[in-house]
Amino acid sequence: MAESYRDRAIVVKRHDLGEADRIIVLFTRGHGIVRAVAKGVRRAKSRFGSRLAPFVDVDVQIHPGRNLGTVTGADAMRTWAAPIVDDYARYTCACGVLETAERLAGEEGTPSPGLWDLTVEALDALAHSETGGGERITGRTPGLLLTAYLLKAMAESGWAPSLFDCAQCGKPGPHKAFAPSAGGAVCVECRPPGAATPPTDVLRLMWWLAHDRWDYVEAVAGHRGFRPLAAQARGLATAHLQFHLGRRVSALTFVDARWGEEGPS
Repeated sequence: MAESYRDRAIVVKRHDLGEADRIIVLFTRGHGIVRAVAKGVRRAKSRFGSRLAPFVDVDVQIHPGRNLGTVTGADAMRTWAAPIVDDYARYTCACGVLETAERLAGEEGTPSPGLWDLTVEALDALAHSETGGGERITGRTPGLLLTAYLLKAMAESGWAPSLFDCAQCGKPGPHKAFAPSAGGAVCVECRPPGAATPPTDVLRLMWWLAHDRWDYVEAVAGHRGFRPLAAQARGLATAHLQFHLGRRVSALTFVDARWGEEGPS
């Protein structure tokens, strides 16, 4: 008989089961994606109902089963639910983070601790991000944090786009075309039909975000014309992700260009 185990986890999906139970899809640090039943979790007197919710870092105990495990304990370690759920931009971007994590985590039971750490860091950053159209201090808005997460998560999974040198022949950049099917930035000779032609500043911004160079991002975030550059950067990162996944990440379609990037248009 398989023994119970404890692991750190984030809820990525929930499905109601019967009158009081739920099937919880967890992204765990040590066991990857795990599906388990939380019995009685929908009852008002549930021991851990509020802990098994999205945007909570939970220490969970699971008893393995043939198809589904059973959650037998859960302790909240950190929660970002209130600041994320109360703000549309934070919420939509955080949903994009969770769905991306689930897609990139791969087969059930396959550990991906690096991706888990990136996901927790992204949720924490989103909970403290700047929203509401006020005066920008750091430039770390939900949309930029989401783009940074997409790029770093793809790198962790081995799908990082080339953002400077040609992805096909290695010719030094910068280059004026970007094609997910070719691996990212491409030179004139390697450019495939239908490649995007973003401004060089877009690929430069993507490189800064992928490498946590927020000092450079902050230096230009207040400039006129920055918002469309940020939206294009997220669009290219999303296109690259979805090409390599072979499917859409539905939550990313709700991140509207009007939300998540503050500053002059």
